[in-house]
Amino acid sequence: MLHRLATVDLSLIALAASLLAGGVGPAHAAAWTLQVKDAGGNPLPGAVVAVELKGQPSLAPAGTSAQMAQRDRQFQPGTLVVQTGTAVSFPNFDTVRHHVYSFSPIKRFELKLYAGTPAEPVVFDKPGVAQLGCNIHDKMTARIIVVDTPLFATTDSQGQAKLELPPGQHQVALWHVRLGNDAPRKQALTVPAGPPGSLALELRD
Repeated sequence: MLHRLATVDLSLIALAASLLAGGVGPAHAAAWTLQVKDAGGNPLPGAVVAVELKGQPSLAPAGTSAQMAQRDRQFQPGTLVVQTGTAVSFPNFDTVRHHVYSFSPIKRFELKLYAGTPAEPVVFDKPGVAQLGCNIHDKMTARIIVVDTPLFATTDSQGQAKLELPPGQHQVALWHVRLGNDAPRKQALTVPAGPPGSLALELRD
């Protein structure tokens, strides 16, 4: 049984570099595998991992968009990850109308009873987590996680995610449903120079 965590410690607990032909220059990004595990050493699927690089713009380029659909009286996807400044549309593919809202501090809004797609998307301009609901269908819930970087991914069934990362000192943020509705937790991350491999992150109680 999963228990809600009081704190999160993202610690670099192992580094396994796979040997590849040729080297990776210090200024070049390479495909690193981020392995997220819980305190028992078990892979943690469904974790959102985001890496912030020094000097990298925190805001998404103008025109960046994403979609949170409603289908079969459910939000799809249940968790959407976007970069700060992304415009999110909320198309309703059901034959019934929905009333989508969020009362979360990072973005408060309401899309009152509607069918089809609202004319104006919602711009998520602050980082954090926005919890979504439907005022008509109480069982409809989802979340939008807003991060200050374009480098993000969700771990697969093996608890792994791949990101193109350059060597250096960066910051990593991790979010998982086990953390409740809190914003992603952040900690320093060191990506060494040389051929890419695997960086292990541990989620501790």
